[in-house]
Amino acid sequence: MKKSGLHELDSIFSNLKPIHFKRGEIVIRAGDAPVGIFYLKSGYVKVYSVSRAGEQLTLIIFKPGDIFPVSWAINSAKSDYFVETMTPTVFWRTSAEEFLGQISDKPKVLLELNRRMMERFLGLMRRMEYMVFGNALNKVSSILLICAERFGDASKGKIIINVPLTHNEIANLVGMSRETVSIEMKKLEKKGLIGHQGRQIVINDERRLRKESQLDFIQ
Repeated sequence: MKKSGLHELDSIFSNLKPIHFKRGEIVIRAGDAPVGIFYLKSGYVKVYSVSRAGEQLTLIIFKPGDIFPVSWAINSAKSDYFVETMTPTVFWRTSAEEFLGQISDKPKVLLELNRRMMERFLGLMRRMEYMVFGNALNKVSSILLICAERFGDASKGKIIINVPLTHNEIANLVGMSRETVSIEMKKLEKKGLIGHQGRQIVINDERRLRKESQLDFIQ
């Protein structure tokens, strides 16, 4: 999944002063106007909504190389979602005006920006599908596979998911209770399909985990 080299899109930000955030800090608060366009240099960041009952639903997890909030730069709309760091994080930040000025007359940069946004959109479409179909075990297996695809590194026949996913984080991704997720995770561990390396989840047998997911659209 990882790509080497610095794309021209990334170079727009690379000369800016880095901004450091601790784990659990709010980068953008729902209802507020963002203070700029962020480029995620290192770490992981989640975008989520909060219901009136205080329940969270995680919509997207950003990884290094992601840029946000692009929609605000284009239409100046305030954010409806919270953006919060999941790990210690480093950003580059520029103004919306500077960002748009840098990309407006560069077709290759616009194409790369569209590619990254489409990747996120397709991931969100996948999650919508598995949140509707299947039982709890299917849904937990599916989110682990999708996170492995987006955030994983293969090593010795296993896949290490680099983003730290607690049972509560998984629950917020699939719209289930933490208790239910814990039960399903234990089932997968007993079958030897997953394990842990520190705070990271390790997929021991991707092929068998795909069977548990029962979702043909995950390639």
